[in-house]
Amino acid sequence: MIIKPKVRGFVCVTAHPAGCAAHIQQQIDYVKAKGPIKDGPRKVLVIGASTGFGLSSRITAAFGSGAATLGIFYERPSEEGRPATPGWYNSIAFTQAARAAGLYAQNINGDAFSDDIKKQALAIIARDLGQVDLVVYSLASPRRQHPRTGAVHKSTLQPIGTAYTNKTVDTDKGIVSEVTIQPADEAGIADTLAVMGGEDWEMWMDALSEAKLLAPGATAISYSYIGPIHTWPIYKDGTIGRAKIDLERAAKAIHAKLQATVGGRAFISVNKALVTQASSAIPVVPLYISILYKVMKAAGTHEGCIEQIQRLFATQLFNGQQPTFDSEGRVRVDDWEMRPAIQDAISAIWPHVTTENLVELTDITGYRTEFLKMFGFGLPGIDYDADIEPHLPMI
Repeated sequence: MIIKPKVRGFVCVTAHPAGCAAHIQQQIDYVKAKGPIKDGPRKVLVIGASTGFGLSSRITAAFGSGAATLGIFYERPSEEGRPATPGWYNSIAFTQAARAAGLYAQNINGDAFSDDIKKQALAIIARDLGQVDLVVYSLASPRRQHPRTGAVHKSTLQPIGTAYTNKTVDTDKGIVSEVTIQPADEAGIADTLAVMGGEDWEMWMDALSEAKLLAPGATAISYSYIGPIHTWPIYKDGTIGRAKIDLERAAKAIHAKLQATVGGRAFISVNKALVTQASSAIPVVPLYISILYKVMKAAGTHEGCIEQIQRLFATQLFNGQQPTFDSEGRVRVDDWEMRPAIQDAISAIWPHVTTENLVELTDITGYRTEFLKMFGFGLPGIDYDADIEPHLPMI
C-alpha cells in the first residue's frame, strides 16, 4: 500500500515502516558519532522501549555501550488496510540493526502493567542475560488495569483545585485559541496516580530483585518533567504532576532497596520538553514546545530525544561520571531548557502569539516536522509515493 500521513488532532493514525527505520538509523548514527560511552551498561531492560525516551535509551545503551537489550512495549501490528503503530516498526528496525551489529536484542509486546508480561521478562532475562545492570522505566500509557485488583484506571490531563485557562495551539490546523480545563475530582487524581505514578515501577523492581536478576551495582532510572510556569497548572501542579511526585517517592524507595541488596542506585531524570506522542496530547504544552524550539535553536542548544539521552548516559550515568543531583535528588538534563535567558525569551514571546503570527513567532514548522518524523514521515531518501508492505512481523 501507499502510506501517507493522516493526522487526527494530536495523533497521526498512519505510520511508514521505511520512514520509521530511517528515523531509527538517524538516531543510531548520532550515538555512534558521539563515540563509545565507557563503563556503560552491558545488559539492559527497557520498559516502554518503542518510542520517545525509552526508545532513545535502548538505542544509546546498545550503540553507545554495546549493551544487550530486552525491550517491553505494547504496540499494535498492522491490520488489513491499516499500517502498524510507529512503535511496532521502530522496534523491528532497532532489532534488525542491533542484531546486524552483533548485539543481543529481544522484545516482548504486551501490557507491561500485567503480571504475565513481568513473568515473561524475568524468564527471558534468566535464560539469556543472567542479570541486568540497567533498568529504564519509561511507560507512557493512558490506562492501566491493576494486576492485583483488576480495576481499570484511566489517567487525566487536568488541573487540581481550580479550572485553568491559557493559550493552546491546534498543531495540525495552526489555530491558536484559549482552552479552559476543568479541575479533576479526587477519583481522577487517584486514577492518574495509579497509571502514571511509581507503583508499577516498584513492582518491576521487586520482581527482578526477588528473582535475583539485578546485577551488583545495578541502576534503575525513570523519566519526568517539571517545566516552566506556563505549563505548571496543567502539568507540574496538575494530575500528571501529582503522579510524578509519586514516581519520585518510588525512586527513593527503590534506591534504598537497591543500596541494601546489590549496592545499586535509582533516581529520576528530569528531561527537556520534546515532541513525543505523550506531550502532544497535553493542552498548552505544544504551544510552549513550539516557542521553546525556536528559542533554543536560535541559542544553539536545542536537543531531541536521542541527544538528551546520549548526554544523560555520557555525562551523568556512565563514562566515569557521577550524577549531579538537584535539591530533591533528581538528575536534571532539562538544565539547558530552564536557563533564565531561555525562559525569559519564551515569556516575552508567549503573550503575543496569535494564529496570524504563529509561524513567525514560534517554530511550529519544526514542531510539525518532528511530530511527523515520529510516525516515519518526512525522512530523506524515502519514496513516500512508492508501494510498501505494511505487514511486518515482530522479530
